[in-house]
Amino acid sequence: MDIQPLLEKSSRDHSHLCPRQILGVRLGLAGMAALGFDAPPAGKRLLVIAEADGCFADGVTAATNCTVGHRTLRVEDYGKTAATFVDVKTGCTVRVAPATDIRQKAYAYSPDEPRHYFAQMAAYQIMPADEMFTVTEVQLVTPIEAILSRPGIRVDCDMCGEEIMNEREVSQNGLTLCRLCAHGGYYVGQNSILSYPLQQEAAL
Repeated sequence: MDIQPLLEKSSRDHSHLCPRQILGVRLGLAGMAALGFDAPPAGKRLLVIAEADGCFADGVTAATNCTVGHRTLRVEDYGKTAATFVDVKTGCTVRVAPATDIRQKAYAYSPDEPRHYFAQMAAYQIMPADEMFTVTEVQLVTPIEAILSRPGIRVDCDMCGEEIMNEREVSQNGLTLCRLCAHGGYYVGQNSILSYPLQQEAAL
């Protein structure tokens, strides 16, 4: 398969191409192939859970057409260039990860390039997929129905009052809460501040 159009698609917003983008493209193709797809399936049938963000995730998106906006790409940021692929229709789920010695193998495929970065760039485009990746059948801890949820459902948090979408609310002590109010989140402090226009008006 000619992957150049996919590499161009991935690098379009970066103004450059890097090894992780190439790795993401190849891994995305390998994940689809493991589920029996030779091209991105229609109808949001494919869900991808990437284990890192950045260039790697952009490469996966270029190969699979899965995006955060379409709710077909999720990021569980473990800092790993790996991803899990789910056939939403059949429930078949596989995790694809780079072989632990993928860099050493890459240098063998590009022996005349002493610079490791560029050796990886060249090798990742031509290495056989079975030498690059391991593919493992896995089972999701959270059922796929709960991950996808039902779009369009909205409730308000009984504590902070903010709207919660896609069945992400938590029932706790008879209250409907957002996950932040129920369990805490990635920030602390919920004291309201004046919006910019009001701050500007107050300054006058």
